[in-house]
Parts: sequence; C-alpha cells; structure tokens
Amino acid sequence: MANNGKQYNYLSRPRRFGKSVLVDTLQAYFEGRKDLFEGLKIMELEKEWKQHPVIRLDMSRGGANTATLRSYLNLRFKEYEEMYAIIPDPTAKLADRFDAIITKAYKQTGLKVAILIDEYDSPLQHSWKTPEHEGCTEVYRSVFAILKADDAYQRLVFITGITKFTQISLFSVLNNLTNISFLPEHAAICGITEEEIGENFKPELKRMAEVNGWTLQQTHDNLKDYYDGYHFSRRNMVDVYNPFSLLNALDTQDLSCFWVSSGATSMLPKFVDNMELRLRNFEHCPILRKTLESSDVINGGAELFLYQTGYLTIKSSDEFGYFLGFPNQEVRQALYEVVLPTLTMQSESDIISLQSSLFRQLGTGQIADAMKTLKAFVADVPYSNKKLASMDMEERYRLIISTILNAIGLKVEMEHMLATGRIDLIAQTSRYIYVIELKLRNNGGKKAAIQQILGNKYLDPFKADNRKVIGLGIELDEEGKGLLDWGITE
Repeated sequence: MANNGKQYNYLSRPRRFGKSVLVDTLQAYFEGRKDLFEGLKIMELEKEWKQHPVIRLDMSRGGANTATLRSYLNLRFKEYEEMYAIIPDPTAKLADRFDAIITKAYKQTGLKVAILIDEYDSPLQHSWKTPEHEGCTEVYRSVFAILKADDAYQRLVFITGITKFTQISLFSVLNNLTNISFLPEHAAICGITEEEIGENFKPELKRMAEVNGWTLQQTHDNLKDYYDGYHFSRRNMVDVYNPFSLLNALDTQDLSCFWVSSGATSMLPKFVDNMELRLRNFEHCPILRKTLESSDVINGGAELFLYQTGYLTIKSSDEFGYFLGFPNQEVRQALYEVVLPTLTMQSESDIISLQSSLFRQLGTGQIADAMKTLKAFVADVPYSNKKLASMDMEERYRLIISTILNAIGLKVEMEHMLATGRIDLIAQTSRYIYVIELKLRNNGGKKAAIQQILGNKYLDPFKADNRKVIGLGIELDEEGKGLLDWGITE
C-alpha cells in the first residue's frame, strides 16, 4: 500500500474490525520503527526504513458537533506545532495551521509526510440528522482541502472510515482519492482469516474446546457460525472473521454477541426506517455495483448503510451487481433483537424474561411451556400493530414468530422449499430441530398443520441429523388475537 504509487487511499470497514490497529502499523512503519517488525515478512521487503514525519488524527474523538470537532483539531494541531517548533498565530484558521504543520514537517526533516486519518466519518455520523451536521461538514471542507494543496509534501494520505459521505467531506476535496475497500489484494487487510486462525490461535482453540467439552472441529464450526462470513471483494471472496468478537470468544471461552454489545447498533435508527418490517428482505438482497462501491451513505439506501456498518456482507456477485446477506449468527440475532420490541409493541424490559424463558424451553424440549411463552409474546400483535396491515394474517404471524425465534438465538429459516411443499419455519437449537407449520383456525388450525407436516413428509430431510426432530403445528386466530392451540408430531 505504501509503495503502490497511489498517494491518497481510503479504506472502509465496519467498527472494531482492526482499522485503528492497521493505522498503528502504518504509523510505526513510516516512523521507521524497524524493531517492531522483527521476524515479519516486511523485513525481507523494506531495506531503507526512513523516519518520515507522521501526522495522525483520530476523528472518533471529534465529537458530534462543531465545537467539539474544532476543539479536538485545535488540541492535535497544538501538539504538532510544539513538536515542530511552530509559533501559532492565535488568529489563524485551523486550515492554515494544518498547512503550516505539513510544510514545516517536510522542510524540517527533508522527508515527505505520512498523514493518517482514522475514523474520518465519526463526527459526520453522529451529527447526521441534527442541526450540527452542516457545521461539521464545513470544518471538514476547509481543513482537509489543505491535503490537496500540499500534495507535494505528502508521502501518503491514508483514511479509514465506516460510512461514506461522498459529497460533503474529504471525498469532495480529494477527487483523486483511491477507494481500496473493494480491491482483491486488500480483502483481508482487516479482520482475521481461517489461515490466520490456524497459524496463530491453536492453543486458544484447544483451551476453548476443553472448557466447553467440544472437539476441535466443533469449536471451529461454532466460531465460524457465529463470527465468520464477511467478504469485501467480489474478486477475492476470502472468509473474514469479525476480529473483536473472535478474540473475545477465545479469551472468555464463550460464544456471545460481543461486537453488538459494544454499541454497534446505536446508529441504526438514523439510517434504516421500519426495520422491523424490512429485516427479512435483507437476508438475500440485490444491490447495484455502483451503489455499493461508490454511493454516498445518505442516498444509498438502507442496504448500503447496513453493508458499510457490518450488518450485511457480500454473498455473491454477477454482471448485474451484488447479493448481500447477513454474515453470521451474531449479526442475525442482534438485528432481530433490536427490532423485537418495536414489532411486538412491548418494552425491552418486558420481553427480556420472555426471551430467556423461550430460549431455555425450546432448547430443552419443554414444548408446552414454550407455547405458553410464545402465546404471551404474540398476544394480539397482528391485530394491534397497524404497520402490519398490508400483510395477510398468516404472513403477519410468520413474520412475528420468526423474529422472536431469531432474536432468542435460534437458527431460523422461513418458507423452506421441498419437492413436496413449503415449510413455514424451521428453527434449530443445539438439541432439537423444530419443523413448524402455521394455520389459521378458519383454515383447519392445528389439525391441518399436523396433517400437512405428515402428508408432505416435512420431517424426512432432517432424520439423519443427530438432534431430535419435532413437527410443530400451531393454530392461530384469524382475527389477529394470537396463538390458540398447538400439536406435535415426531
């Protein structure tokens, strides 16, 4: 990257994917800190190890309004002014001070400057849809226009971010900025690959297997299911694990939603409307190549935002564009948990106990208790939630129940096609596979649901699995008043 002839580079990756660690590495490299790279491949490639001046800005510390953004830049510029013995003019604008720092660093050292801007979009994200947004973007326009003006003094400008604000920030002043986010050679530059796990984490894998009573293969499969599945280039579909979650899982020997628990969902309401109704459409959604690779997050639609922030990833591509989908179980569960209170019209505090009860009951085969809990969850939601009015009643129930099952962490598939018919829902736990058919009371209810499961041999494809397979017929009220009855077949 440092020697490919591209002076301005931009890399987009989801939060906590290792962007800042990459910037740390670049900083150490440009500062000529050869000792930090002993034993690594770069020692065979780099012969000079020059000590370039480095200017680094971490925009995640810039806040969400003009005052905090200016304050952060003022503090950072003051540090560099002291470093290069610049006597600041108290009346000078931030842009002029930035210009003076770059030029003085170059003239003082005789070497071109590496400028590293980490999480460039943080103030823009947090100020979006607030009165402060235009003020923040104006600071960006004025300050970072200097990068183009000082082209002759710069060795490399490297910028990281999550979302792309193309028309109102760095992208509007750096028209020669190269977006390396989709290039095949950089597909695995952040995150952790299968190869890297095998090379570096064998002791941790063994420890996790021992603690949980799993084989090494089961440990690998569980980690892959929860945290793998990211792809960042159509020409290099190498699997990439979420590094934050993977490392936390190996450290605690536990599978949990680490990435989401760190605050990953905070920006969703700003960029995705009516997500509780649209979430199922994101399981396998098309998007134009131009939209995914070049569009501004403000005008690119919910799919673009969800991709850039790590909730969707590239599943496949062809001449017509990309197909996106959820990368793994952690992300799927997190998104369904986010929308569950809105869809069921209950507060988070009210549904927490219901979630934990239903997860345990279905996980241990307590079907009668599980149905009582599900009944409390569903209640009269299909009737009272007016956003569902455009769907037919059975479709409403299918959406609500699948959302509940996804949110408690089950593997759920809607409308699974077989040669003999279409299964409404399949829900899997570690011990059970539930094949679920939903029927309104006026359409035969539980009796018709059970007959359909048996008559169409819905259980047969799962009989080879070592888990217990249960057919579950659920009878629902045609007026939207909830779950009425249920029956099982094995």
